[in-house]
Amino acid sequence: MPRYLLFPGRHHLLTRFQAAYLHRLATTGHHDDPDGDHAAADGVPTATAGDDPVTVVWAVTSANHENTRRNPVPYHRREAAIERFSVLAGLRSVVVPVFDTAATDRFAEVTLKNVAATAGLELTPADTVVACSTPQVAAMYAALGFPIAGVEADVDPTPARPWDVLLRLAADDPSWRELAHPATIDVYARYRLDDLVRSVVNDPVVGDEGGLTATRDYRTYAEAFADAAQRKWAAVREHVRPGRIVDVGCGAGAVLELADREPTLRESDLIGVEVARHLYEECVHKKAQGFFANPNVFFYRRNVLGGAVFAPRSVDTTLTFALTHEIWSYGEQMASLRRFVQAIYDHTVPGGVWINSDVCGPDGRDRTVRLRLSTTDGANPAQPHPDLASLPAERVAERLAGLSTRARLDQFAVDYRFPFPHRPVDDGTGAVVELPLGAAMDFLTRKDYTDNWLSETQEEFCGLEWADWKALLADVGFEVDPASGPYRNDWIVDHRLAPAAALSTLGGAPLDWPVTHVLLVARRPVNT
Repeated sequence: MPRYLLFPGRHHLLTRFQAAYLHRLATTGHHDDPDGDHAAADGVPTATAGDDPVTVVWAVTSANHENTRRNPVPYHRREAAIERFSVLAGLRSVVVPVFDTAATDRFAEVTLKNVAATAGLELTPADTVVACSTPQVAAMYAALGFPIAGVEADVDPTPARPWDVLLRLAADDPSWRELAHPATIDVYARYRLDDLVRSVVNDPVVGDEGGLTATRDYRTYAEAFADAAQRKWAAVREHVRPGRIVDVGCGAGAVLELADREPTLRESDLIGVEVARHLYEECVHKKAQGFFANPNVFFYRRNVLGGAVFAPRSVDTTLTFALTHEIWSYGEQMASLRRFVQAIYDHTVPGGVWINSDVCGPDGRDRTVRLRLSTTDGANPAQPHPDLASLPAERVAERLAGLSTRARLDQFAVDYRFPFPHRPVDDGTGAVVELPLGAAMDFLTRKDYTDNWLSETQEEFCGLEWADWKALLADVGFEVDPASGPYRNDWIVDHRLAPAAALSTLGGAPLDWPVTHVLLVARRPVNT
C-alpha cells in the first residue's frame, strides 16, 4: 500500500466513478472491484477507516485561472468540492494549488515541487502512486519512476471523463447529474456554478484563456489605456451621475483611479467589469496594493454578452471606453451590440446615464473614394506575407515596421477579418487605390499598430456611423444628450494620416479627413 496517491488535474468537476476508483485504490491498493463491495448502491463509496490511511494529494492545476473556457470554476470552489467529496468518499485528502505554467516537459517536477513547498510533502516513487488518466502527463511521472494508476484509462469501456461531464452540463444534458459526484452537484448548486459553467463554456466571444484574442499584447494595451485615461475622464466627468458607477471594460482600472480621486464621488460605489483575465488580475492587484482610497471599489470578471451583470435599474452611471467596437467585432455585429445596449438600458436607473466613448465610422462610409498612400516610407515587396501568424510576435512587428504605408494596406487586406473591397488604380505610381471610405479609415486608423497587428486586424472600427448610433439608441429607449456627437481626433490626422496618405473623390477632388470618434451621453428617461 502506498502512503500517498498524487492526483493531478484541473478538477473543475468530480465524478462518481472517481470516488469509487480512488476509494478502492486507497483502501485495497488496487482499483479492481469485481464484486462492487467497496461502493454504495448510489455510486458513493462507503467510508472505511484504517490505522494509517492513504492520503490523496490533489494537485489542482491552473489554480490561478478562472472564468475561461479551459478553467471556468475558480480554485476556491474547486477546493471546497474536493473537501466535501473526500468526506463523502471516506478519503483523507490534502489539496494543493498549482499555478499555471508555460508548456514544459518538466511539468511533473514542477508539480512535485509545488506539493513540497505548499504541503511539506516530499513525494517519491517509493511511497506514492500517481493517479492520472492523461497519457502525456502520466508519462512524465512514469519517467521519474512513479507507478501510475490510469483512473478512467484503466477501465474498458472508458467511463465519461470529468471534462466530458462538464460539457454535458454546458449543453444542458441532464445526464451530467447522474455522472457527477454529489459533492460537485451540491457545491455547484449552492454557488450557482452550473450557470457560470454554461455561460463561460458557451461564450461566443471570449477565448480559451480568457481574452478576446490570443495575440493581444495586454502590456502595451494597458499602457496605452493608462496614458489616455486623463483625457478620457476629462471628457466625461461632467456627465457622471453619483451613486453606483460602473466602468464596463475597465482595462487595468485607470479611469476608476481618477474617479476615486473625485471628492464629489467619495460616497459612490466604483465598480469595474473586465473580461480579459490579464487586465482583471491587474485591477485586483491594484486594489490590494492600496491604489484606491474609496473602500467601495469592486471588480468583477464578467463578459457582458454572457447575460445580465447587474440587477435591473441598479446603476446610476455606466462608462464604456473603446469597448463597443469590440462587441461589434467579436460578437454578431449589430445583433450583439443591440443586446449590449439593451442590457445597459435595463440596468440603468430612470434618469441614469450611459457614457460611451469609442471609434466611429465616417458619414457615408460606403461611398467609394480614392486613397493615395506613401510608397517611399518603407519596403514594397511584390506580395504581402501570406501568414503573419506563423511568425514570432517580434518578427511580425519588425516586418510591418519595415513596410511602406502602401505595402501595409496590401498586408492589411490579407489579415483583416472583415470584407475589404479595394482595387489598385493604374496611374503609373502604384500608390492609389479605390475603396469605400469606411474601409479606408479602418486601415488608416490601424496601420501603425504594429505591436498588436494580428489582434487589431480582427476588429472593425467603422461598422457604425453617427446616424446608426442615434437610431440604435432611440430604438432601445435612450434619450441622446445634446453633448453627444461624432468628432475628429486631429492628433491622429496630423501625426498618423496626413503625413502618409490623402483622400480624394473618384474625380480627384481632395477630401477633408472625416470623423474618427464618437461621444455618446445616453440617458434613460425618468418616467420609465
